[in-house]
Formats: sequence, structure tokens, C-alpha cells
Amino acid sequence: MSRVAFSDLRSAAYCPRKCYYDRRRDERDPPEAVASIRSLAFRYEQLLEADPSALAAEPIKPDPQSYQRTLRRTRSRLERAGRWVAICDPSAQSVLATGREVRGIVHKVLTEPLEPSIVSTGKPPDTGVWESQSVHAVAAAKALAWEHETPIEGVWLEYPAYGVVRRLEMTTRRKARYRQVLRTVRELDGPPARIRNDDKCAACEYAGECGVRTRTLRSLLGLG
Repeated sequence: MSRVAFSDLRSAAYCPRKCYYDRRRDERDPPEAVASIRSLAFRYEQLLEADPSALAAEPIKPDPQSYQRTLRRTRSRLERAGRWVAICDPSAQSVLATGREVRGIVHKVLTEPLEPSIVSTGKPPDTGVWESQSVHAVAAAKALAWEHETPIEGVWLEYPAYGVVRRLEMTTRRKARYRQVLRTVRELDGPPARIRNDDKCAACEYAGECGVRTRTLRSLLGLG
């Protein structure tokens, strides 16, 4: 049985129909803006010391002062956990990890203990991580654990445009959701049913092609 790509798991966790459309695209390489934001994850120390005027030219989302305050808090927390140096200077980067069921790029590989770190170009939720990223993180941990023949208990999620880094535990619930999404991807042989989620559909690049109708603000307020 062929291995499932991390990207397919991530999009299927967001919406199985989105995964179906993603698979039909001829070009799936990330845009240049993605590489620009990911590069921030390898320059945290430099960004902490940068002059605000220079930092304003970087692809960060908060203002420079707010960004550096957040990044300083992140550094303090990771230093207490003994992981700041590993996050800034990982043992390996952009590693293609191939597991028993899945494969994909692990942006950073940390050691002692072995843990993957996934770099997200988006905005973090108020707490935790987005569900699609949780599934992606579990997949990365499983692939890396399979290659190194060692258990992995945690995964790091980085949001470099916001200066935020969070750790996920490999909980039973997260692993169960991963397996559910893995089954969904393997069973895709046509367009799945449309979901009913206005927030997701409104933000989806395939909304027009999918034909889903999202509710307008007037309808949500009962005005039309």
C-alpha cells in the first residue's frame, strides 16, 4: 500500500473535499511567500536582535515591538524546557521522512530526545494548534519514529511569522484522529460530500469550484 503524504493528511483533516481537489492540481509547490516565512524559523536569534525598522521589512504579522516581545517570551519558555538551542540550531532540517504509512518533509529534527518540528506559515490559534496541524504533527512523529526505530512522545509546531512555538504531546486522542484521517485519505476515489462549515468554506481556495454556498453576514444576522 502506498504511503500517504503529510500534505494530503493535513488537507483532509481540514476538509476531505479539499484534499480531493488538492490531489487534482498539476502544480502543488508552495508559493514563494511560504519559503520566505519559513526562513524566519531559522533566524530567531537574529530577529530578536534586529532593529525595528529592519524587522518591519520581514514577513512578520505583528508590529516589530510586539513580535520581539512574543519571541522573547518564547525563548524564555523554551530555555526552561531545554529546547531553545535545538529549535534555533536543529540537528537536521528539511528531512524527507518515510514511515510505514506516511511520508513527507520534516522541517526540523531535534535530538535528545528525538522530536520533529513542523513550521507553519499561518496564524496560531489562541491556544493549542489547529486540528489539521495536529494530524500533520502526528504523521511527522510516526514517520520519524519508524525511520529511527525509537518512540517519539512530542512534536513542536512553530509559527515564525508570530514568534510562537508550541509543543504537542502524542496523546491517544490525537493518534486516533490521525488514524481516522489516514483512512479517509486512503478511501478517496471521488469527490466526498460537501461539509457544512461556513468558516472553513469561506477561507477555502476551492469554494467556487466546489460549489458550496456560504452564509452571508446578513443571513447570519437574520436580515436576509
